[in-house]
Amino acid sequence: MKKASVFLTFLVVIFLGFNLSAQTKIKLAHVNSNDLMLMMPGIDTARKSIEDYAKQLEEEMKAMYTEYEKKTTDFQNNQATMSQSLQQIKLKELQDLEARIRTFEEQAQTELQTKQEELLKPIVDKAKLAIGEVAKENGYTYVFDSSLGVLLYSDESDNIIELVKKKLGIK
Repeated sequence: MKKASVFLTFLVVIFLGFNLSAQTKIKLAHVNSNDLMLMMPGIDTARKSIEDYAKQLEEEMKAMYTEYEKKTTDFQNNQATMSQSLQQIKLKELQDLEARIRTFEEQAQTELQTKQEELLKPIVDKAKLAIGEVAKENGYTYVFDSSLGVLLYSDESDNIIELVKKKLGIK
């Protein structure tokens, strides 16, 4: 009989625990990060710097293309009068210039991306910090980005990655 009453008490405590946790209110919110970024102080200056840098890289690229087109046209116009060895030298120059242009394009793209990250990261970090602070101050459990459909903030919770890895058989 004692065992039955202890078991019954245990069940009541568990039931009340589940009931209380089920009553915990989840508070959701959303923010459009694109709209927020357009309003952030310093975004116009950062964008202008990025655009200026992109224009500078584009001008360098145009100069390289102009040089390539000029050398290609010159080669085509004078090829008939060139010796075989001079033709090979000019073709090699054109191939080298093509390779330099490809390398420059890749480097320019990487440099522009680095510049964007460098200038925008502090602004994005400031926005994320503010979102987190607002969420905590106002008791939001989750904040979603309505422009991207992603979760921006959540209360601390259990990380179930190890359980999921185990379920999937991943070590």
